[in-house]
Amino acid sequence: MTKISADEEELDVFIIKILLVALVQLLLGDFLSTFVYHVPEHIFGKFHAIVHHSKNRSFIHYAVLTKNPLVILDGFAGAFPYLMFVPWFWQISPLGTILGLVLGELHVIWRHVSVMEWKTPETLEHLCNFLCITTPEKHWLHHQDATVAYGDIFTFYDQPAQAWYRFLMSVKKKYKLSREKSS
Repeated sequence: MTKISADEEELDVFIIKILLVALVQLLLGDFLSTFVYHVPEHIFGKFHAIVHHSKNRSFIHYAVLTKNPLVILDGFAGAFPYLMFVPWFWQISPLGTILGLVLGELHVIWRHVSVMEWKTPETLEHLCNFLCITTPEKHWLHHQDATVAYGDIFTFYDQPAQAWYRFLMSVKKKYKLSREKSS
């Protein structure tokens, strides 16, 4: 093996680590954020629904203009699943970890441009559909109807999240019925 090919192989491994760490961070973060925080918050919580789904308030109003510190708490709860793996991913690839966080944050910003009447260009929309990436238009569907279009980054989490939503809703209803019967 020549020096050049060894250096090229090392560079290839370096780049693959960066890309894989970023991808795994986004996949795990979106999975946990969707199934451990987002869907349960829709069923058992109230604050997320007020911040993101109220008919009388816009996301921009709550996320940018209000001085309510609980808005930051809601944002942190949604972001924590992406941040919790940083110590492990950092050991594999610091650049991949940073890339994953940056891409995740850029996607948060991008998926909320729909309130500015954004229209995703057709070519980009086709690419996002192919890669199962949530567009602002798909995310806006979730803001309009909190029971659809789950998966903040990846659309393939939508159907399992809706099943999880129905299951948790049935648990909540059974709990309420049992409390009513015991009262």
